[in-house]
Amino acid sequence: MTDTTPILQIRNLDVRFRVDRKHEPFRAVKGISFDVPTNTTVALVGESGSGKSVTAMSILKLLPENAIVSPESEILYAGKNLARATLADMQAIRGKEISVIFQEPMTSLNPVFPVGEQISEVLRTHMGLAPRSARERAVALLNEVGIPNPQLRVHSFPHELSGGQQQRVMIAMAIACEPKLLIADEPTTALDVTIQKQILDLIASLQEKHQMSVLFITHDLGVVGDIADHVVVMQGGEIKEKGLVHQIFHDPKDPYTKALLACRPRLDRRPVRLPVIEDFLRNETGPKLEERHRGTAEGDAVILEVKNLTKTFFLKEGFFGKRAVPAVKDVSFRLRKGKTLGLVGESGSGKTTVGLTLMRLHDATSGEVLFEGKNLLSLTDREMMAYRRRIQIIFQNPYASLNPRMTVGQILVEPMKIHGIGKDQRERVDHAFSLLKRVGLSEQSFYKYPHEFSGGQRQRIAIARCLTMKPDVLICDESVSALDVSVQAQVLNLLQDLQDEFGLSYIFISHDLAVVKYISDQVMVMNEGAVIEIADSDEIYLNPQQDYTRKLLSSIPKGLEHQAA
Repeated sequence: MTDTTPILQIRNLDVRFRVDRKHEPFRAVKGISFDVPTNTTVALVGESGSGKSVTAMSILKLLPENAIVSPESEILYAGKNLARATLADMQAIRGKEISVIFQEPMTSLNPVFPVGEQISEVLRTHMGLAPRSARERAVALLNEVGIPNPQLRVHSFPHELSGGQQQRVMIAMAIACEPKLLIADEPTTALDVTIQKQILDLIASLQEKHQMSVLFITHDLGVVGDIADHVVVMQGGEIKEKGLVHQIFHDPKDPYTKALLACRPRLDRRPVRLPVIEDFLRNETGPKLEERHRGTAEGDAVILEVKNLTKTFFLKEGFFGKRAVPAVKDVSFRLRKGKTLGLVGESGSGKTTVGLTLMRLHDATSGEVLFEGKNLLSLTDREMMAYRRRIQIIFQNPYASLNPRMTVGQILVEPMKIHGIGKDQRERVDHAFSLLKRVGLSEQSFYKYPHEFSGGQRQRIAIARCLTMKPDVLICDESVSALDVSVQAQVLNLLQDLQDEFGLSYIFISHDLAVVKYISDQVMVMNEGAVIEIADSDEIYLNPQQDYTRKLLSSIPKGLEHQAA
């Protein structure tokens, strides 16, 4: 029986941030109150900017210097108000009684120290262990969180570990002193679906073993349904709804909660358009959605055919040696006109390498890429120029692919000028304005810089830049994976609208299998550079033929479907 006595009570938490002397401080968290019961997982859910992480960092007083916490705010833990605790008090609590797992382990782990040394430091600081005992305990912790060969891995540096292993090291550090409360801040956002499932299962098992309470911060309600007992939904610094997870999923009261539940693509249905937040805020019952048919037929025209594509990288080994690392192995497939081919697989499976090799951003080792009968891999750079505009790519991180020194207008007009699209500058500018409107951005966006936009808006700019070329094929490389579910729904709807209007063909690369099923007509599964299975999307999800495909599908968070059933 779960002890529901609160281990943490937050009362009237109000946090503001000083921006400058001219403006009033920005109010990020607006007088919220909720409890974290003992030995229970509470999920704090909301989009970027909702105040989730600010709330979590307030608990440990890890807010930046420009933060102002209201004197009326109370964060009650073990009889103390942490909002008024001294630095010495907090140093005694951090890591020992309350620990944090951050979203990005590589920014939290020290790159110049082995992971074993970093875990040992926590044990020496908070538990007073001798160096040898701390090292032995570090090995045991790495073993507990599922790191293979922990006796060897204790000497590894962070960059020598995979993303999932880095996150496991962070968890080992967090549980080293057996804390009473674990704060997990988006710990699985950037991970493959299989690694995500492993991390979620690990947190759940460690919670049960150590009798911890967990405050789990996320924007993915599918994950919440798998791991949480209670849910607190936040928007704009306020709590919109809170309660037991099955209550929130089965009978949400607030339109915003209903919207978050509906925005996420589901495995059991495929609406013509995904609902977005505004749909529910305008109409509490939500939009009435028709189902969209997906699939391919033998008679569908083929726009791109890939035959036996191979890409091998050569790494230096020693002074003169080289080591061959095959990244893509004999890959063949057809992309049909006006259809979407989804590429799925774990990190390192070769998905992105296939996309970049098709664009000739990597030189293929062998194989053919036939576009309207022409082998793109055998063309000269000059001959390829005409085809570059017809095959475009949307990268995962739009901020890294947009020049920060150029305005959005310059970003859109430059490729048209290079490829001779539009008879003069006026026509190109007019076309840029029409594209901004097409992707849902205002005309004022033309004069702004990339840093002035949100992640979802930047991705729209990246899409608009691709559309300036009037392409036939778009390669979407994890182009919605870092977005909030509501923004993700908007971008997916935009991509679908563009496909319906212009007959675009997509290669959609993603590790999010629910999104892939929603948008794809055909799905290709890759593992270790090779194609494992390829079939129409409904067929591959209902009747997977390979064990690896079944493993991927079994790792999809089922909480949203289960809780709503």
